[in-house]
Amino acid sequence: MNIPQSVRLVDVGPRDGLQNESRPIAVTDKVQLVDDLSVAGLRHIEVGSFVSPKWVPQMAGSAEVFAAIKQHPGVSYSALTPNMKGLEAALEAGVREVAVFAAASEAFSQRNINCSIAESIERFAPVLEAAQKADVKVRGYISCVLGCPYQVDVPADQVASVARELHTMGCYEVSLGDTIGTGTPSATRALIEAVARYVPREQLAGHFHDTYGQALANIYASLLEGVSVFDSSVAGLGGCPYAKGATGNVATEDVLYLLNGMGIETGIDLDLLVDAGARISQVLGRENGSRVARAVLAAR
Repeated sequence: MNIPQSVRLVDVGPRDGLQNESRPIAVTDKVQLVDDLSVAGLRHIEVGSFVSPKWVPQMAGSAEVFAAIKQHPGVSYSALTPNMKGLEAALEAGVREVAVFAAASEAFSQRNINCSIAESIERFAPVLEAAQKADVKVRGYISCVLGCPYQVDVPADQVASVARELHTMGCYEVSLGDTIGTGTPSATRALIEAVARYVPREQLAGHFHDTYGQALANIYASLLEGVSVFDSSVAGLGGCPYAKGATGNVATEDVLYLLNGMGIETGIDLDLLVDAGARISQVLGRENGSRVARAVLAAR
């Protein structure tokens, strides 16, 4: 496969990142983060999630965030909507792209959303149908594609089967998530080859956590397989509350540095991205999780 000349990064920090923070986060700080990412040149930002505040307290106020952000032309501002109630709230907030999520592991599906993989996909049917009627794009996430905290092995064919279901139902893109970060480059390439038998590579994305320090290597392996979309999180925000020991998503700054070094176009300004990560890290009172950001900030 030829390495893509351009890559789209989907920054999931405002949703997948902030949802795991223990301290309350003001709507104004969420808005600032999204606006900072827009200014830095991100073309796709996952702004929030329309789920019950009982289960994900940090995602309360997503409608207010959507109402307050400065939406830039050509930028997709998406939200996670796991059910019809969430989709209805997203549509009311004017969201034009949503996402649904399934697991490749039966054990993880049961622990995470209390139903089987088949049942979870069946629940998405009315969501996709309603979204399509409203002319709203739907993106599909699959978790545990390269490992599961509750199941010894997750066969690539099982991941491919779930991806095919989501693609057939109408998801324009399927993001393959290494939820616990145990994947390696060889496994990543084998996985993409298996999934690509059912879903075109140009409709696949990689979502890698860096628990074992393999995220950038897995992204490079994915590039060799022709994948040109990757999820990442500014300042390395996030993790997975259902996967013990799983660290945050790979930092957007670190992925961008890799892509810049390879001459791959993204449209993102590294310095402005570092500023965005530094600002939200200060708000959260936590160390910046991006090695590149820490190096850039130290050199200033």
